[in-house]
Amino acid sequence: MYAGRLLSRRAQAAPRRARPALAVLLPAMLALAPHAAAQPYPSKPIRMVIPIAAGGGTDAMGRLIAQRLGDQMGVSVIVENRAGAGTVIGTEIVARAPADGYTLMTVAPEFVINPGLVRKLPYDPIRDFAPITQLTSGQYYLSTHPSVPVKTLKEFIALARSRPGEVTFGSSGNGSANHLAGVLFQQMTGTKLVHVPYKGAGPAGAALIGGQIDFMFSNIASAMPYLKSGKLRAIAATGEKRPAVTPGVPTVSESGVPGYVVTGFFLLLAPGNTPKEIVGRLNAEAVKALQTSSMKDTLATLGLDPVGSSPEATAAFIKAEIGKWTPIIRAAGAQTD
Repeated sequence: MYAGRLLSRRAQAAPRRARPALAVLLPAMLALAPHAAAQPYPSKPIRMVIPIAAGGGTDAMGRLIAQRLGDQMGVSVIVENRAGAGTVIGTEIVARAPADGYTLMTVAPEFVINPGLVRKLPYDPIRDFAPITQLTSGQYYLSTHPSVPVKTLKEFIALARSRPGEVTFGSSGNGSANHLAGVLFQQMTGTKLVHVPYKGAGPAGAALIGGQIDFMFSNIASAMPYLKSGKLRAIAATGEKRPAVTPGVPTVSESGVPGYVVTGFFLLLAPGNTPKEIVGRLNAEAVKALQTSSMKDTLATLGLDPVGSSPEATAAFIKAEIGKWTPIIRAAGAQTD
């Protein structure tokens, strides 16, 4: 009995003796807790959402920048293709994702076209996204099948005016960038062309090569092999200046349609409200990747120029492009539900 009471008293005394030490240690432990919880960014894999199916230009650019960012930042950047509804499904996923820097997205002109095209867009293209940078700028060829009896843009316009409602052009689908390039071309040249939508740029390009349509606004990288083999003819380019890969191909603007400029591009975005310091880090890493000689060489083969703009400049670019395309889409009557 005595031994039991002695042990009990010692057990009660031990916590009292430890209390002064705990009183000293506890504030120090609490002070260190926030530092222990704040992990350096990035501390886990990053998800890169591509809102189209694998194999397209957006997919290629997304995978390219994902690999470079992963190598530079020392983490895995995992590509996830979430296609559907003209990129709306994948884009909405990113809009609803946590704004913590661990979900990114690579997008193309569809991002600025959809606000005018889709009546009930399930996200706000300005409020729900944090622009990181414009990755690249590119342009298209106005390319014709060799059977079309023209070699210059002036000849092409004359042919189209002489045959209203007969000259056909293909696109990736209603509301796609190469469809709207054709709409703008009609508006600025006073021509009446026939639009033939396909389920993607690949089928449209195959139709052009097969002579089923007369012309198309073709992606430079995809058209290049067929230009070299003589299966396609590049009449003009849609940018502000001639493509570096084909300096002999004049622009539409310099060939008789002043002011006509249609550029393709890829943007890197994060969910809205992503912390500024994380956006800044991602911007710095993306710009660094774009400035490497190996990246520049790779982009050149795709007919793309690296950009690497600031988040603020990218945001302004997005607003300007939405403002440019919305009235063109409405004039074309291409809106969807």
